[in-house]
Amino acid sequence: MRRSSEKPTKPASKPGAAKPVTSQSKAPVAPADPRIMAAPEAVVLGPVLRKKELIEAVVERSGIKKKDAKPVIEAMLAVMGTALAQNREVNLPDLGRIKIRREKQLANGRMMVAKIRQPVAAKDKNPSNAEQ
Repeated sequence: MRRSSEKPTKPASKPGAAKPVTSQSKAPVAPADPRIMAAPEAVVLGPVLRKKELIEAVVERSGIKKKDAKPVIEAMLAVMGTALAQNREVNLPDLGRIKIRREKQLANGRMMVAKIRQPVAAKDKNPSNAEQ
């Protein structure tokens, strides 16, 4: 028997049961600030730049002889390749910052996924090409 001064007992709820949400427990929610973001643009790949073309472009732009430019460019590419193989970040002002994000060892070498961040407007250092 229950006495009139005793409160009625609540039925026991199950441990996994969801509790009803009351309007008093909700915190005020600020209105959403909608922002329109640009969708990623598709990249249209141009022709591949090979080492031979790179050497010719450097010779044309710098005005030095091909026999002088070739060993310097080959050494620079070797240093960059070694730095990337050591997972070092490469930061060259006109090229940009290169970071290795992921890598995978394959039977014939190593595949790397790199992130390259270039400055917004790379300035042309050669004034003769700036007018073109």
